[in-house]
Amino acid sequence: MRLVHLHLKRSVMSNELNPFPENEITPFYDSSGHALFYLHSDGKYFYHYDGTPIAYLYNHQCIISYLGQYLGWLHNGSIIDYKNGRYAFFTSHSSDGVSRPGRKSKPSRSSRQSRPAESSRMSRPSRPSRSSGWSENSNMTFFPNY
Repeated sequence: MRLVHLHLKRSVMSNELNPFPENEITPFYDSSGHALFYLHSDGKYFYHYDGTPIAYLYNHQCIISYLGQYLGWLHNGSIIDYKNGRYAFFTSHSSDGVSRPGRKSKPSRSSRQSRPAESSRMSRPSRPSRSSGWSENSNMTFFPNY
């Protein structure tokens, strides 16, 4: 009985931290509804549809570039831009925030390229207050090393 309780508790905790279904590729859309990149089914690594690794998820919430920069954070299935607190990307799992456009069809995925080494993370900046608008970085310029 104790083992079942521990397993259930762990499962609930991971769902609270990560709003995305396990083992599912999650596309992220820009402010125009175009799918630009996806979170791999491992729940940690982000890839552009051309197969380029572009960032990773740290502590189930922070989006970090491979150069160690804090780019944004997850909030209810969306990515918030660390630069301005505005919404940068959304998913089909996004539950609040700005008005979202209709989702356009996803491009086909190319084979994933090898990931670069994760550089030391820079100091985490303080989070700006969330704003209800779209970030001007709702495109691939959000990722400085792409």
